[in-house]
Amino acid sequence: MEKQLMEPIKRFFECLLPVTACNFKCSYCYIIQRDHRYNKIPKLKYSAEHIGKALSKERLGGACYFSICGAGETLLGDQIVELAYELLKEGHYVNITTNGTITKAFDRICSFPEGYLSRMHFAFSFHYTELKKLNKLAEFFSNVKKVKIHGCSFLVQLNLTDTYEPYLNEIKDICNKELGALPQLVATRKEINLNNKIEFLTEHSEQEYIEQGSSFNSPLFDFTVKNFNEKRKEFCYAGDWSGVLNLETGLLRKCYSDNGGQLIFDDISAPINFEAIGCCGSLFCMNSSHFLSLGVIPDLYTEVTYAGLRNRPEHNWYTEDMNEILSSKLSLSNNEYSKIKKACIYYTTLLKRAFTGGITKIKNGLKTVLRIKK
Repeated sequence: MEKQLMEPIKRFFECLLPVTACNFKCSYCYIIQRDHRYNKIPKLKYSAEHIGKALSKERLGGACYFSICGAGETLLGDQIVELAYELLKEGHYVNITTNGTITKAFDRICSFPEGYLSRMHFAFSFHYTELKKLNKLAEFFSNVKKVKIHGCSFLVQLNLTDTYEPYLNEIKDICNKELGALPQLVATRKEINLNNKIEFLTEHSEQEYIEQGSSFNSPLFDFTVKNFNEKRKEFCYAGDWSGVLNLETGLLRKCYSDNGGQLIFDDISAPINFEAIGCCGSLFCMNSSHFLSLGVIPDLYTEVTYAGLRNRPEHNWYTEDMNEILSSKLSLSNNEYSKIKKACIYYTTLLKRAFTGGITKIKNGLKTVLRIKK
C-alpha cells in the first residue's frame, strides 16, 4: 500500500477542558494550589459530532493540531474520547494530556482506525508518588506501551517539584527500565501573582532548582526555564496561526492574554475571524513550549521544534511521520503579514490595551472613593 502523506499543520489550538475532577491529589497541581478542586466533570454544551463539524478543515483552513488538557484528569468522562475521534475523522492531529491511568479510555482510543492513530499524540504526566501510593505504576507503563504499539506518538513528562526530591534516583531507574529513557521535565510554578512574576514551586533557590533539573537532560525543561519571565516584544501571530479554545463554551481567544474572543460553536456556518494579536499582553509567553516552538513568532527559536523538545528520538517516542510534522513550523502553511499590516495591528492592540487598562483604573478609583464616602 502506498504511504499516505501527512498534511502540514495549518493552525494550533490549545483546548481547555474545565474538568476539575481527578483520581489523583498531587500537592503541586495548580487546581489544588488555587483551591479550585470541585470534582466537576462538565457536560459539554454541544455533542462531539457538532464540535467536530464546527472545527472542520474547511472552516479552519486545513489540518490543525489540537492539544486537549483538563484542569483535572482529561480522560474522566466519555466525551473527550468521542471528541478526539471526531477531530481525527476531520483529518486533524490531536494531543491529550493525561495521568495515564484511565485504561478504558486508552482501550477505546486504540480501537480507532490505524490512519487516525498515526495522528494521535499523548502527553503522559508521570505523577510518581500518586502512582506509587495507588499501586498504579504498572497500569501507567502498560498504557504508555499500549499506545506506542498501536502507532501513536507520546512523551512522558515529570513535574519537577520538591515532593520528588527523595525519589529522583528511583524515578530515573524505573523510567530507564520501562521506557529506556528518562522522562522530560516540566518546570512547576507557583500559581500566585502570575501578573507580576513567575516563581518556581520550590524551597530551593532558582539556581539550585535548575541544576537539579539538568541531570535529566531534558530539552523541554531547558526551553521552558529559558522563557520564564521573558517578556516577548516581537510581532506574534497567535490569534491567526494559533488560539486558545474553551471546549465547554466554544469561546476562542487569540491567546491567554486575550480577554475577548468569539463563540465558534453556536453557528458553525459563520466564518471565524483569524487575526494575529501582534503585541503580547502577558509578562511572559504562558505556554512557550507549545506556541513558541511551533513558531507563532517566526524569527524566534528557528532551530527549536515542538518534537525536538519532547521526543526521545533514540527510543522512538514519536513515529517517523509525527516527528516530521511536529518538527515543522506554522509558517510552512501560513503567510506572514506585510510590514504595514503588522505595524497597524501591533500599535492598535497596544492602544486598545492602554485604553482598557485606563478605564479599569478609573472604575477601581471610583469604587474606592464611593466606599470612602459611605
